[in-house]
This record gives sequence, C-alpha cells and structure tokens, in this order.
Amino acid sequence: MPEVWEGKAYKMTESENFDEYMKALGVGFVLRKIGNSTSPTVELKKDGDQYTLVTSSTFKTSTITFKLGEEFDEETLDGRKVKSTVTADGNKFIHKQAGTPESTIIREFNDKELVATMTVGDVTCTRKYAAQE
Repeated sequence: MPEVWEGKAYKMTESENFDEYMKALGVGFVLRKIGNSTSPTVELKKDGDQYTLVTSSTFKTSTITFKLGEEFDEETLDGRKVKSTVTADGNKFIHKQAGTPESTIIREFNDKELVATMTVGDVTCTRKYAAQE
C-alpha cells in the first residue's frame, strides 16, 4: 500500500515564527529576508529503504538522501554542516540535526497537507504545506 505522501508535492501555504527560528539558528539578516520571502515545495520519495527529501524554491534547492535511523552528513539550506538522523513514526518523520545549535524538524504528512514543526532551543516554528494534485 502506498504511503500518503507518495507521488505528491507539498507547497507551503502558511509559516509561523520562521524568522525567530532562523535567528535562533544564527542565520544572518539578508538570508532570513530571502528565506521569509520564499514558498518552498517539499517532495519525499522512497526507493527500497532509501528516502530522498527535496525542498525547492526559486532561491535554492536542498536534496537529502537517507535511511531511517542512520546518521548522515547534511548541509542545511542556511549553509550549516550538521550530522542528521531521520526516524519515522507512522506518517511522521523526525529529523534531528546535531550541530551548533541542535535542531529538530518533525514533518507530519497526510493526503491533504504536510505540517512541519521546527524547533531550536525554546523557539518553535510551524510551516504548513498543501498537497498538490
């Protein structure tokens, strides 16, 4: 049975507290302004036990490939180099980024939307994406 996210792209429709989240990560003013002005699209694909998560916007595209529970090297959209691990709980993917500072992104997929909850320290950002048909 296919996963609810298979074959779908999710386009951002709402963003709450993203500027504060980027500030907490140490992102500079200019990059924060660019980040706040984009509406990225997210796609998750699976090939065997390997996943590929593509986040694309008019500014930049990020592609990460991973296996659940295995640590991998990641360069974030803001240029940080972190050690990441992604685990799954049903349709929820928990993406932990070990760096300075540490951050967590929880992406919860359903057939209509993706809700991404991003946390660094005591700052939380929520971004909602609508499934594109």
